[in-house]
Amino acid sequence: MKLTPLQKRAAHKARNTQQLDLNLTALVDVFTILIFFLLSNSTEVEVLPASKAVTLPESTAEQAPKPTLVVLVSGSDIVVEGRRVANVADVMANAEDVIAPLKAELDVLSQRQVVRQENAATGRTITIMGDKDIPYQLLRKVMVTCARANFADVSFAVRQKAEAA
Repeated sequence: MKLTPLQKRAAHKARNTQQLDLNLTALVDVFTILIFFLLSNSTEVEVLPASKAVTLPESTAEQAPKPTLVVLVSGSDIVVEGRRVANVADVMANAEDVIAPLKAELDVLSQRQVVRQENAATGRTITIMGDKDIPYQLLRKVMVTCARANFADVSFAVRQKAEAA
């Protein structure tokens, strides 16, 4: 059976008008797996809260920070977990080694119940984020106060030096 050119054109046009069914189930599955993968791997990086008021000293340390209680010591304030507890000028004017408002705040935070048993070991650890230009006397007072509040494991936050290529 021989088709005329008009019939060929009509058959070709009829072939191209068929609707294409797109199956989105496989695409949704791929995106679900991708989102799950990204969410599960994003928790491996521990980032300490950044503050423009504090310039951390540089170090060659390669140990990653542990999730702990953070005490931020800038040139003007002492902040615990984002809450200002003391003024540096008042602390430096006081002759005592223990910073009373800081100790009171640490005592309150140390009374928190540990929900998961594996986190019990990190309950008494603390990280001090001290500006690189703060005087040693102030840093010493913060460390003594942490020790008096029964925080035995004290760490210092530093910025990792860029390795020379």
